[in-house]
Amino acid sequence: MKLDIIAGARPNFMKIAPIIEALEKASDQIQYRLIHTGQHYDKKMSGNFFEQLGIPEPDINLEVGSGTQAQQTGRIMERYEALLLKEPCDWMLCVGDVTSTMACSIAAKKLKLGVIHVEEGIRSNDLTMPEEINRIVTDSITDIFYTTSEVANENLRKLGHEESKIRYVGNTMIDTLLKNMPRFIRPAAWDDHDLKEKGYFVMTLHRPANVDKETKLKKLIDEIVEGSNGMPIIFPVHPRTAKILKSLGIKAENLHMIEPLGYLEFNYLVQHSFAVVTDSGGITEETTVMKVPCMTLRDNTERPETITIGTNELVGTNPQNVAPYMNKLHKGEWKIGDIPYLWDGKTAVRIVDDLLTL
Repeated sequence: MKLDIIAGARPNFMKIAPIIEALEKASDQIQYRLIHTGQHYDKKMSGNFFEQLGIPEPDINLEVGSGTQAQQTGRIMERYEALLLKEPCDWMLCVGDVTSTMACSIAAKKLKLGVIHVEEGIRSNDLTMPEEINRIVTDSITDIFYTTSEVANENLRKLGHEESKIRYVGNTMIDTLLKNMPRFIRPAAWDDHDLKEKGYFVMTLHRPANVDKETKLKKLIDEIVEGSNGMPIIFPVHPRTAKILKSLGIKAENLHMIEPLGYLEFNYLVQHSFAVVTDSGGITEETTVMKVPCMTLRDNTERPETITIGTNELVGTNPQNVAPYMNKLHKGEWKIGDIPYLWDGKTAVRIVDDLLTL
């Protein structure tokens, strides 16, 4: 079998790392080619993830760079199609819900190649999210579905997909987390800001619903600062958000905006934090496994198991919603949470075992 593995953006790298490791250990029956689309091209956002997670250098980088959603989609499809016409594969494996996932799936499917999608069937039911459109399109043309939860399985069944195509395997992102927890690195921010165990917040914000409207972003951050009770707030600033923050002049003694961190450094901060405030889906999965309270500043989530089973709560995007959740945290009333089924660090092995049967 000739298999293409697609990585395009930071979340993808965490999901493909254990699959590549399992392929290396399993068999020489599968020849794989790692393709980086170049959707995330800043080293802070991608390069050091390859180094830290032990992912080999990509065999091919499509180098699509930045642009609008349509520009990136078009360039990825054009360049991946050209590669496949010159050097075809049998199956294309993609992960997650970024632009690269959708674009490479379309290119492969139109050339009559098999499409495999890892993290299939998740839904926010919010079509204002580009990721939701990517999920819907990719799911509709996928041949093999590797899923993370029973909720995802049921979503696919409702869409009429055959049970034989659905493989409930678990979460490769958690494979990466569990493997690397002993390797977490204390970042410079720990000493720079005199952080103490369970004595600070970690915050990440990048979604348009939160950061594109300056007045709303300022109100959100003001509410978080007010509700922190003076605890340090460590805010690794996404490049998208950094541009907007410059014009706002937000300042607070306990708010520390820092550069984006590597995987090992960031998750060290998360593991030892009092709580996390985020609008990221992936971080809610990691906090659930590390049993860290998590407040999600979104009106919906495609990972409901982090709420029904884990440590996550859906706060919404209205700044006025923040205070009650902050009060619950400080009163020690946050739920304990549990770990979803099959989030056990063995998902990639299950995937590769299944790939060998195709």
